[in-house]
Amino acid sequence: MTPTQFAFSSAFILGLSGLAFHRTHLLSALLCLEGMMLSLFIALSLWTLQLDATMYSASPLLLLAFSACEASTGLALLVATARTHGSDHLQGLNLLQC
Repeated sequence: MTPTQFAFSSAFILGLSGLAFHRTHLLSALLCLEGMMLSLFIALSLWTLQLDATMYSASPLLLLAFSACEASTGLALLVATARTHGSDHLQGLNLLQC
């Protein structure tokens, strides 16, 4: 495993572990998701450059578009949750009461 592959895989694992273990605020969960998507985007971009194939060049842009949609949806949910519940604590949210 090259050092760049190790760096991006460890960044992804750190984001995944932050998402799994530190679930107190919705904003921290969204930041962990964005960190995971950023490491995937950079890894996919470098993989496309290393292959030097033009048919895979649209894949990082497609991933970036989905990441932007995920971020905007997450921020909209954060604003809606903060307005209705008063905070972004995940312990205060109960999906059965909706």
